[in-house]
Amino acid sequence: MATHPAYLIGDVYDIHDPERFRGYNRDNPPTIEQYGGRFIVRGGATEVIEGQWQPGRLVVIRFDSMEALKRWYSSPEYRRVWSERQASARSNIVFVEGVG
Repeated sequence: MATHPAYLIGDVYDIHDPERFRGYNRDNPPTIEQYGGRFIVRGGATEVIEGQWQPGRLVVIRFDSMEALKRWYSSPEYRRVWSERQASARSNIVFVEGVG
C-alpha cells in the first residue's frame, strides 16, 4: 500500500507574546527538518476569496506520510518548542492526508 504525503495546516491567529513566538520560530524548523518535513507556506500574504475566514499567520508543512507527521508532532524535540508556541500564541492546527 502506497503512502501519501501529509500536511500540517496551521492558522496562528493571536500572537500575544511576539518575543517568545520569535524564539519558537527560530527553534522549530530544525525539529521539522529532523523528521523529514519542509515548509510549503510560512506566513506569506493571504487573500480571502470566499467565506468569512480571516486567517492570521498561515503555515503549511509537508511530510512524506501521516505517520511521519505524527512522529514529528509527538517527538521530544518538538514537544520542547511546542510549549513556547502554546505560551505565546493561539492557533488552529489540522493534519490532512494529501493525494499520491
